[in-house]
Amino acid sequence: MKKLILIPALFCLFMLNVASMCSSDDDSSSSSDPTPVINTATNGTWRVTSYVDSGNDETNHFTGYNFTFATGNVLTATNGTNTYAGTWSVTSDDSNDDSPSNDLDFNIGFTSPANFADLTDDWDIVSYTATTISLIDVSGGNGGTDTLVFTKN
Repeated sequence: MKKLILIPALFCLFMLNVASMCSSDDDSSSSSDPTPVINTATNGTWRVTSYVDSGNDETNHFTGYNFTFATGNVLTATNGTNTYAGTWSVTSDDSNDDSPSNDLDFNIGFTSPANFADLTDDWDIVSYTATTISLIDVSGGNGGTDTLVFTKN
């Protein structure tokens, strides 16, 4: 009879040990470190190669504009004639929403013109390389999905 009680007890101990080895989404890791993304963005100028607002391709609103992500959270968009100033930052998103961003938000803020103000959001980072930054935002209000891709000049 003792053997029958011992087997379930050993199984429970084994399962507790396995569960303790699993990682948690709350663990801090280098994926939530904003520094690599910041270093990528501040290296050179960028252009919008895709902006889709809830299924509508509005990339043409940014044709000819170069975006500079400067230190001090200064964002500048210029086409040689018009220059618009905004803000930007990369922050850790502690909401733990299992987004593809690895818990980082790419924040953009413009007050004008209207087309640039549309970029104002706390975007989730889908991916980034030395030449591309891909962002996504799923609206909480209407459920629309916006995507934004910057490509290095």
